[in-house]
Formats: sequence, structure tokens, C-alpha cells
Amino acid sequence: MQEPSIELIRWTGPWSDDDPDANFKADVALYTMLEPLETLGPLSASTGIPVGALVRYVLARWASAGSESLLNAGPSVIERMWATISEAEHTDTIQARLAAYEVVRQMVAWLRAPLDM
Repeated sequence: MQEPSIELIRWTGPWSDDDPDANFKADVALYTMLEPLETLGPLSASTGIPVGALVRYVLARWASAGSESLLNAGPSVIERMWATISEAEHTDTIQARLAAYEVVRQMVAWLRAPLDM
């Protein structure tokens, strides 16, 4: 069986302001600027696990995290949601609350995406 080959590319968009996936796309744009092999290379060297196996592990782990999050959103997701709400409450405007609602709505939509499959 031939293993798939994937090119790691950087991506910066574009996307429209009203794109329902804008938060996710912004996250992709941010994280694709990083160089994951700077972490995975030394990890491979110290564990003896090939880089390709680590990449497969990270991708599989992340891809399954959506389903896992249905059972346990985890502290980072809860903290991101809370920070969004807290900031809106501190700003104390309808616009800030509506913007926070949209951010949290998008996060919940992503968390429930496995249910739509």
C-alpha cells in the first residue's frame, strides 16, 4: 500500500467578513505560519519515532478531537468561550455581546460538526 503524500503549505485566505467559518479560517491562517517540523524533528530524535509517524499521529489525534470534544470539551475550549463572554461583558455593549455570541456560536458549531456527518 502506498502511503499518502501531503505538502505542508501556508495559507492566509482570503475569506469574507460574513463567512460562517471565518474564525476557523483565521485560526488556520495563524497556525499555518508556524513550522511544525521544528517541534516534531527533535521529538522524533528523542523518541525514535519517525517524523512521518508523528505527523500521522498529530493529524489523527486532531481530526478525532472533534468527536472527542462531544464527550469532553476540555479546559482550553471552555476557557476560550469564557474569555469571549467575559470580554463582551466587560465591554458592556450590545455589539460586543452579539460579536461574542457569534464567536461562541461558531465554536459550538465546530464542536458539533461530527454530528452532521
